[in-house]
Amino acid sequence: MERDRDQAGQARNARPRDGLGRPLPYGSAGVARQPEGIRRTPRESLREAQHLLDTGMPFHAHEVLEDAWKTAGESDRELWRGLAQLAVGLTHLARGNAVGAESLLRRGSGNLEPYRQAPPHGVDVGGLLDWTAALLGELPAHLGTVPRPRLRALS
Repeated sequence: MERDRDQAGQARNARPRDGLGRPLPYGSAGVARQPEGIRRTPRESLREAQHLLDTGMPFHAHEVLEDAWKTAGESDRELWRGLAQLAVGLTHLARGNAVGAESLLRRGSGNLEPYRQAPPHGVDVGGLLDWTAALLGELPAHLGTVPRPRLRALS
């Protein structure tokens, strides 16, 4: 069986996906995928990821944040990685996977913690860490839901 490939020839599953990134059968109507490999400013990345989180699409937000992580300078790389991991944790939570949600939310929090005192790009690191700790404390009550964090402090 030949593998699906994207326009650049890279292996890429062409099955449609639902709003939480789960593969659907070929021919199903799915949700448009987030384009990958896009270079955005930190502000653009945060704005796009927040929009996706606000519309209940943490898997897609993760892809935006992962692009930022992969293109970030050394000083910000773990910030973006932590944000992407939080989004994946929320994806697992929405899919009902408590073990995956807890693991990724804790890993993401660990990567964000060093930025608590001097958060770059207006990211509300302290607020996100507090929000995530509260979420972890009541995780079973949130299985199957898509909680919506605020990436930046409201001004």
